[in-house]
Amino acid sequence: MTLTQKRIFILFIIIIIAAILGRLTFRAVLNFLIGGTMFGGNFL
Repeated sequence: MTLTQKRIFILFIIIIIAAILGRLTFRAVLNFLIGGTMFGGNFL
């Protein structure tokens, strides 16, 4: 694995983690505003 491939791979992992955290944060904020439970409710 070359250095460039390693960088792309690490960047890819960071993007995936950021996307998951971003979605969780977005849902948490929406739940907070609406007053629902974290992983319950039938909105979204």
